[in-house]
Amino acid sequence: MSEPIRILIVDDHTVVRQGLVALLNTVPDLNVVAEASDGQEAIEAFRKHKPDVTLMDLRLPRLGGADAISLIRQESPGARIIVLTTFDGDEDIFRALQAGAKGYLLKGTDVDELTAAIRSVYAGKSKIPAFVAEKLAERMGGPALTTRELEVLKRIVAGRSNKEIASDLHISEATVKTHINSLLSKLNVSDRTQAATTALQRGIVHLD
Repeated sequence: MSEPIRILIVDDHTVVRQGLVALLNTVPDLNVVAEASDGQEAIEAFRKHKPDVTLMDLRLPRLGGADAISLIRQESPGARIIVLTTFDGDEDIFRALQAGAKGYLLKGTDVDELTAAIRSVYAGKSKIPAFVAEKLAERMGGPALTTRELEVLKRIVAGRSNKEIASDLHISEATVKTHINSLLSKLNVSDRTQAATTALQRGIVHLD
């Protein structure tokens, strides 16, 4: 029998981590060799254990999942990483895959699908479910927000007024209005409230 697939699990929720470890270690050809509770720990654990496949959550303390994926892949371009998260916004998906993830699964995934994804990614394939591919196609088709528009949008979500946003970013209120008009158009919404809702639904902005 060949060696089992060595797995690193990265999740900031202890119960989720322990559940995954217990679950995957019952599968004969899988072996969890390390755990990490944040993005920084994930990088260190990857360096130390060199796992075959990493399961990575996106929302992590200290360093987010997409950033951790990107840094791990810079050091180890062959790293095989599957995102396992509760987030399914097109921006979350885009960031993770752009960073180099080879798979994207939601935490509601059943055991058979999860283990099949691990084996598939280990074999060098990608595992992107149809709904994820669809959302990614939507994201690729739309115009991207500029860095400044994103800064303005984050403040709209936080409930800041135009005057407060202007003060925060050291720009005029007129410039703030220009950015807002542009981002409303790009998001295909008609007002600030819709912009905030869309930003949260799509994962463009997260509430901390």
